[in-house]
Amino acid sequence: LQRCGKSCRLRWINYLRPDLKRGNFSLQEESLIIELHRTLGN
Repeated sequence: LQRCGKSCRLRWINYLRPDLKRGNFSLQEESLIIELHRTLGN
């Protein structure tokens, strides 16, 4: 399977990157998101 450079980069960024956390948000992460949304908005 041949991939162009853009496709490889996007695949790395969105799927293969080892430091990318998958799964649900923890309670701490969720409260941080809510607090930042309250402070900064969308």
